[in-house]
Amino acid sequence: MKLTAIIPMLPVRSMPASLAFYEKLGFSVERRNDQWRWAMLSFGDCRIMVDESINTDPTATRCSVLYLYPDDVAEFHKQARANGLEVPELNVTFYGMTEFRIDDPDGNRLWVGQSTSAGA
Repeated sequence: MKLTAIIPMLPVRSMPASLAFYEKLGFSVERRNDQWRWAMLSFGDCRIMVDESINTDPTATRCSVLYLYPDDVAEFHKQARANGLEVPELNVTFYGMTEFRIDDPDGNRLWVGQSTSAGA
């Protein structure tokens, strides 16, 4: 037996705000159920779920971290900025990644990076 996928589900306060944010990053809505206040988003082979119904404490600070691995972090960075997101400069980390970090509207952390040796 083996696992075939893992898809994080993030509690969100506002489905419209979350969808707008993740669409600016390049995700698209794969499935959505407004009655459940839930959506499955995809970008290439990657998927995340956003869900208002599991947001049991709307005032709680989020502490999830998703690490996204685009095949071209510089292009992804440029696309996020062109789509209107406030994105910090790319940084080369001590652990060999070229990355940037942003928060979604609910405070979930997104780290976006590519191995520095991969040409980024």
